[in-house]
Amino acid sequence: MIRADIQGLMGGELGNWLADQQSMRDAARKKAFNRWFYGGLALLPLIAFLWFVPGIGSWRMVVPLIAFTALSAWGYAPISEAKRAIKVGINSAIARQFGIEYSHDVTPGPEYEAARTYGLIPGCDRDSFEDCWHGTLEGHGFGLYEAHLEERRGSGKNRRWVTVFRGAIMRMEFGRPFHSTTLLQRAGKHRKWLGLGGRADHATFRGHRLDYVDQVHPDFEDVFEVWSDDQVEARVLIHPSYVEHLLALEQAFHGDAVRAIFTRGEVILAVESGDLFESGSMNADEDHARVAEAAQQFGAMAGLALAINQNERGRLLRAD
Repeated sequence: MIRADIQGLMGGELGNWLADQQSMRDAARKKAFNRWFYGGLALLPLIAFLWFVPGIGSWRMVVPLIAFTALSAWGYAPISEAKRAIKVGINSAIARQFGIEYSHDVTPGPEYEAARTYGLIPGCDRDSFEDCWHGTLEGHGFGLYEAHLEERRGSGKNRRWVTVFRGAIMRMEFGRPFHSTTLLQRAGKHRKWLGLGGRADHATFRGHRLDYVDQVHPDFEDVFEVWSDDQVEARVLIHPSYVEHLLALEQAFHGDAVRAIFTRGEVILAVESGDLFESGSMNADEDHARVAEAAQQFGAMAGLALAINQNERGRLLRAD
């Protein structure tokens, strides 16, 4: 896993910048309190009116609930903006130390569509993205961002949004040229019809057929399966020694279910990891820990991409 110099960050420009943000944090807290306090006072006459006026039935409870929900969100907005500003400042400083850039807002690229096409991430009815890290990492074009995918389930009063994926999508230019499409998926993902009869011999993705690739290492098949349209090139691209690195890096950021697709000269990875890089806090005493956590999370993610890159394999193995 690649590592940031946390002491250097906090003892230098970032630490000084964070110290200067205390007045901004205080102003956000005061603004939020005023909104909640005076907004609450303004709602009291409405509540009294609804309580004493006859014939309004359930509206007596519904309207105040809606009003207080809106007031809560309106009051919290200055705190949310302050936390976002701190987060952007911290994550941008971490990115600069790695020689790349960070932006909070994200426009997903072709890697997102490839991840959907080949089943690295599930289908969804609503998606959102944040926390984009991009640039050149150890000589390879690199991009990483968080995706939150949701599905609408239920009916009537039971309709709700359910998270089906929350984690990172990464892309990295691969360290050697290749022409195939090769999928690294968790074992058991692709079964024969209706899941009967064990693993399928091939899988088709929007008309693109990938055949199962036999592996030489039995431990590899317990965790991952490989599917490709070029059996020979697939064995060159993917090596059983990746498993140790991938699983170790999953544990480093408490993620799971790493999967990857090698296509168009890049490796694209999806990792279910929850909500990462939330380094913004209203408490200055938490800044050091938040910086360290965000840097560790990014280092683990970037290390995962490097571990699967052909140019990096020999160096990583030698480092063991």
